[in-house]
Amino acid sequence: MSKEPILKIRDLSMTYHRLNGEVKAIERIDLDVYEGEIIGIVGPSGCGKSTLLSIIAGLIKPSSGQVLLNGKKVEKPTKDIGYMFQSDQLFQWRTILDNVLLGLEIQGRVTKESKKNAENMLETYGLGDFINSYPGQLSGGMRQRAALIRTLIVEPKLLLLDEPFSALDYQTRLAISDEVGLILKKEKKTVLMVTHDIAEAISMSDRIVVLSNRPATIKDIIEIKLTVPQGIWSPIKCREAPEFRHYFNKIWKELDVHVK
Repeated sequence: MSKEPILKIRDLSMTYHRLNGEVKAIERIDLDVYEGEIIGIVGPSGCGKSTLLSIIAGLIKPSSGQVLLNGKKVEKPTKDIGYMFQSDQLFQWRTILDNVLLGLEIQGRVTKESKKNAENMLETYGLGDFINSYPGQLSGGMRQRAALIRTLIVEPKLLLLDEPFSALDYQTRLAISDEVGLILKKEKKTVLMVTHDIAEAISMSDRIVVLSNRPATIKDIIEIKLTVPQGIWSPIKCREAPEFRHYFNKIWKELDVHVK
């Protein structure tokens, strides 16, 4: 990791103005993110996690504070920030290859080389036989993989994942989060990932940001250090680490999870 953060979030707050009054979503958030880090973001339901990602992506303007990517203020969507949503957002009438090329197409960057690169990435990540297939012909996990490749192909400096596996069944979710984690590490991507799954966050993240109830503030930032069996990192193997239960219990208590 470089010593200088790739992403700086400074004194970030967001207040929504509604007919029945003001609603504070997030309040005074400060965070540094370093190149190559995977940062998990967890917090109670409705606390403002997605709002935070939307501000970082430049989709909405904060009430106060700023987001800096490589020293430049983020005020609108940029090709340097990739955003992967909960649903795969694939177009049903486009082939998988055409879906993957969509971002490059919008940016006017489709070339023979970029098309070949897309084909190679699909091949590398197990979708080589489905280049000319349509989304409806793929499983949910395969579609999420294609959506990730579409996001990575434009080579963003920062990748935002908003509960990217929540629409999948549990078994598929485990498998795909493992695959995606390996892809992100292999591609050395800098990632902020919102998830409501504590185990998923621990298994994939270098650090975890724990947010409070709304308005979201940072309660804790936990560095994750796991002893991986056989020394070969993968999210699935991270779940077997002896320290895993300790982190899980710590975050569970931090979230103060209870039924109202």
